[in-house]
Amino acid sequence: MAELQDVAASNDALNTGDIEWLRLLLGDWQFIADLAFADLVLWVQDGTGEFFAVGHARPSGSNTVFYRDIIGQRIRTQWRPFVGEALATGKPVSSSSPDWFDQSATRLKAIPVRRKVRQASGGLQRSEPLAVLTRHTNLSEARTPSRLELTFLSCANDVLDMIVAGDFPDLDAPSGPRRGAPRVSDGLVRLDFDGVVTFASPNALSAFNRLGYKGELEGRNLSEVTTSLLAEQRSVDESLPLVLTGKAPWRADVDIRGVSVTLRAIPIKSNGVRTGAIILCRDVTDLRRQEQELLTKDATIREIHHRVKNNLQTVASLLRIQARRSHSTEARDALLQAMRRVSSIAVVHDTLASGLTQNVDFDEVFDRVLLLTTEVASSHNTRVELTREGSFGSLPTEAATPLALALTELVTNAVEHGLAGQSGHVTVTVNHEEDRLTVVVADDGAGMPEGRVGSGLGTQIVRTLIEGELGGTIDWHTMVGAGTEVTVTFPLNGEQPV
Repeated sequence: MAELQDVAASNDALNTGDIEWLRLLLGDWQFIADLAFADLVLWVQDGTGEFFAVGHARPSGSNTVFYRDIIGQRIRTQWRPFVGEALATGKPVSSSSPDWFDQSATRLKAIPVRRKVRQASGGLQRSEPLAVLTRHTNLSEARTPSRLELTFLSCANDVLDMIVAGDFPDLDAPSGPRRGAPRVSDGLVRLDFDGVVTFASPNALSAFNRLGYKGELEGRNLSEVTTSLLAEQRSVDESLPLVLTGKAPWRADVDIRGVSVTLRAIPIKSNGVRTGAIILCRDVTDLRRQEQELLTKDATIREIHHRVKNNLQTVASLLRIQARRSHSTEARDALLQAMRRVSSIAVVHDTLASGLTQNVDFDEVFDRVLLLTTEVASSHNTRVELTREGSFGSLPTEAATPLALALTELVTNAVEHGLAGQSGHVTVTVNHEEDRLTVVVADDGAGMPEGRVGSGLGTQIVRTLIEGELGGTIDWHTMVGAGTEVTVTFPLNGEQPV
């Protein structure tokens, strides 16, 4: 039982809200391990009362106690009394003597985890302990700590106290993107209740120096310092004042003269009352520049797809006009077929132009391609019912374009030749496996003459696309009774023939 959901499912005392609270903690506790210079392990009881490790965070700035991950393991006998007492009493419990693990001396502290529950009246009520978090500090690195280390440890203790009180994770904290999120090692600023800096790590000071501030941060109001740097800025993140004062658990960016610094505020509370804050900061200038370049590239690619689609639609319109002016039935049919082929390719590019990825929702593409066959049916005085069973899902562009063109040919052939002016039904059945896609196009028409596969341009196009470009196989055969069935199969592993 390695997953939180597996362990909690057998414990009737934990409800859905409790499990989600523990998930939030596991998703945002790495900075606590970094501040504490210690391993953190989260223990949850199963239905029999046995404790299992469902989470493990290693410190980034010091040696880990556990060389191998212990998630899913039962609790060791030597830790059970501390963890059990913390869960029963709701109070932190520390070992009075070194705890030995794999010949390493460690200090163990068991910390109960509580949750704040919103009441119907709007207030918050603290729950009973849901789980226990153990803090394992490696004593082999023991030495006289620096001021930075003392501040980090103090911050860690404050956040762990908030976990005991049910004030962390914060219910008001939004779930922001992890990309570019500041870490403890990137820079830390400690604020008092009034937003005055009581400590700034060297990396934090460097980040503000790059923004243009040349003085010392300690003793200064962080909001006032940043406001002075933003004097010439016309647009500012609206959440920035609340982040700089540590009043809200949010993230905000400061952009000054081409330098971008992201700030994350972690309000510190005692008995539910805010007493200060931790501000994590990171210089993300290069990251923001890369993101802007990617957005520019995406916009350019979408514009290219849009223009290609417009050009293809123009070509299709010209072919349609030429077909209408043609006096030869054979020439007119050939031009209309070419028009439908070009239009089916245009549909793929139109879909790509509306998205940010290079994958295509092929269900949408195929449903639009099917509309092209209604013209074929009307031109042959045929009443056709078209049905799709199954889902294509998302396909890469290199597969979407040839597949759309090939299926256009197959459905068109089924209407033109399979039904041959008679009313009927065409069914497209899709089987999307993990590494393979199978499509069956079946009609209830007269079937192929003597079971022979045609040798026309449409058949050649389908073979070239399926076998040559997609590396798949195609099989025509007449069904027992009536009708024709065409089965197309090709791999989805991205391996295309050379």
